Amino acid sequence: MTKEFPGKIEFHDESAKFESKPEAMTEYNDNGVPSYTDISQTPFEEFLHYSLIQRTREEHEAGKIQGGDSYSSPFGKYANMKLPIAAVTDLEPEAAVMTPEELERSNARRALRQAGWAAVFFLITTDILGPFNAPIAIAQLGYVPGVLLYVFMGIFALYCGLLLWRLFIHLDSDRYPVKTYADIAERIFGRSARHVCTVLQSLQLIVNVGVICLSNGQSLAQIVAGQNGTGYMCFSLAIVVWALFGMVIGQIRTLKNFSFLANFAVWLNLLIIFTSMGFIAHSPPNYAAALKNGIPFGPIVTSNVVPLPASTKVNGIMQMVFAYGGAMIFPEIMAEMRRPMDFWKGMAMAQSLIFCAYLMYGIFVYAFQGQFTLPLAYQGVSKYSWQTLGNVLALITGIIAAGLYGNIGIKVAYINIVEDWFKGPSLLSRKGHVIWVIMVVVYWALAYVVGSAVPQVENISSLIAAICIMQFSYTFPPILRFGYDVITDAMSEDSVYIPGRGIAGRIDSWRDRSRWNRGLFTGRVYFKAFNLLLFFGFLVMAFLGMWGSGVSIQQAFKNQGAATSFGCTAPV
Repeated sequence: MTKEFPGKIEFHDESAKFESKPEAMTEYNDNGVPSYTDISQTPFEEFLHYSLIQRTREEHEAGKIQGGDSYSSPFGKYANMKLPIAAVTDLEPEAAVMTPEELERSNARRALRQAGWAAVFFLITTDILGPFNAPIAIAQLGYVPGVLLYVFMGIFALYCGLLLWRLFIHLDSDRYPVKTYADIAERIFGRSARHVCTVLQSLQLIVNVGVICLSNGQSLAQIVAGQNGTGYMCFSLAIVVWALFGMVIGQIRTLKNFSFLANFAVWLNLLIIFTSMGFIAHSPPNYAAALKNGIPFGPIVTSNVVPLPASTKVNGIMQMVFAYGGAMIFPEIMAEMRRPMDFWKGMAMAQSLIFCAYLMYGIFVYAFQGQFTLPLAYQGVSKYSWQTLGNVLALITGIIAAGLYGNIGIKVAYINIVEDWFKGPSLLSRKGHVIWVIMVVVYWALAYVVGSAVPQVENISSLIAAICIMQFSYTFPPILRFGYDVITDAMSEDSVYIPGRGIAGRIDSWRDRSRWNRGLFTGRVYFKAFNLLLFFGFLVMAFLGMWGSGVSIQQAFKNQGAATSFGCTAPV
């Protein structure tokens, strides 16, 4: 006897052998399909099954596979190895087992999937602070350790990005969409892991926006000061201007609408890099701005290994982490792609451009400015007209980058607070739009507080890199992949999975040592051990970064003439 289940895939009916339904299956829709009240309790096989249907549909729509073919599962033997394309040629294969409300939510999710891999490239490379804090990273470490560590961090940023990509395509579907980084963590490690990711992600995004408001405030303050430095604008007010501007640009709700602006920002960033390199090669450093950062006047000095305190060198490493800090938004970007399988193309191109441009720029600026290198390198030009050109261009790209981070940050808050906690309306609804407008205003107001409270671009970026960026870009991906491999390897003795019914003949549970033994000591054992080792290594580096940035912030406030919290004195 056979029976049809979601996706019109036939399985043998083994219901007599099934263990009792999972406790999470507390509700059933009108078609008898279970609705899991807690996603963390949903059987892992359920995610694998529906993600296979999702990826097969996407491959078929992209013309990668034809109507009579079968699509091999990218998930190994723990999901259906072959799926007939006839099962998914209907664009609504789940309609038969979904209520109208569930179908409406599924269609809304598909409506968001519009971005292509080229848009991914521009969205990732939009980051404004990455290239311009590369010189300070080299200046705090020296040529040899600076270059070696930039290469090391770049290689592992790419590796961890690929881990996130594979986890996304294994776990995402219209029925169980992965909308944020926290969704991946929850499916592997449970609800507590979701809360940790949500808190850290929200903190990182709002601090990133605050840092960009701070850097734009510095640019505006330099422009207003004029060639003779006689002009004046209260620095806190300069930051407020960009917070207000962000409240306007923050009304854009979809990443697709940001792709054009992101494209524009990438080329402007490259223009700033090349023009400021030309200016720096033909003008002395900005000695006055360097003095405010505690660097006294003197001859330009460069070194293969810089003799600076350990805390300062750790800060230099955290600046590199900041440059590779885009991984936190990778799941959000993939969630809005037509074909997430193509994500690796945009990411690899973006990481390659970031590595080449940042490292070249860092070495060049340090070679000409040495210890006088500023946290925002284009502001280290002494000639006012050249300095102003870099500042004006940076203002444009900065607000675009802040808009991107703010967009994703508000979406994270909306999904977790409005939709999950309060069961509020969809983001695409009219009520959702009204709530979005209010959240945009509150979000940018908080960003202003962050930027004005610690007016030190270098140190605040190092601190947020250690607390948050390090985790999302380097620490979490290996441990998430480790957890995924342990779960799937432990399935090796389980019987056939039937959608909506569970596993026929599951032999043990996680309370039994046998399941842990299979998960840890079968399959690719060395790969799992390598990822576990990476997790602990990067975790130690994150704690060192927190210590280094904390010491540097304390010392910076003691410098004579340094900017104060919510004060009118500019740090440049």
